[in-house]
Order: sequence, then C-alpha cells, then structure tokens
Amino acid sequence: MEEVWERGQANVREVLEALNSGRKERAYTTIMTTMVRLEDKGLLKRKKNGKTYLYRPRMSREAYLQARAQSEVDGLVADYGDLALANFARQLGSLDPKRRAQLRRLAKEG
Repeated sequence: MEEVWERGQANVREVLEALNSGRKERAYTTIMTTMVRLEDKGLLKRKKNGKTYLYRPRMSREAYLQARAQSEVDGLVADYGDLALANFARQLGSLDPKRRAQLRRLAKEG
C-alpha cells in the first residue's frame, strides 16, 4: 500500500521493483497475489492498461489509518467493554494537558 500511496497508481512490476531494491528478492506472483487481495478487500482498485493492470488506492493513507484505528478500538471495546474504556481513560489522564486538548480536537473532527 505504501508504494501505491506514494505513486498515486502503480502496476505490479513497479511495486515489485520498489520492494526488491536493496532487499530480499520477492517473486512477481507474490506481489501480484497481494495486490489482488488488497483489491478484493476494497483497499485498491484496478484498471486495465494494455496488457497490465494499474492499481490505485481507494482511500488515502490518512483515511485508511482512521478506519483501521476505529476498527481496532471497536474490537477492543467489544472484547473488553468497560475495562478497555477505563484503560483509555487512564491513558488520557496521564497525558499532558496540551496533548489532551489536541486529542479532543481530533476526536471532534473524526
């Protein structure tokens, strides 16, 4: 996802080359399978471009992080209920006032 977010759009070969630069070589089919799965999950959309597909992100990095964080918090609250909420409150109480104010503004925006 990072490579596609950075480029705005990319094909499998471009992502493969970026990920393989200076690192352990990954197979083309591994990256292709991953990108197809990301499309299936609704994170990427693809468009035929000649003999290949161009992939674009369906949401910005920021929107993804927001959705992911919300999902994680929802899961914690569903699994642990008041214990999770009490721990969040305790964590907030330990922050400096400036940081708490920033988080309140962020919560109102979200």
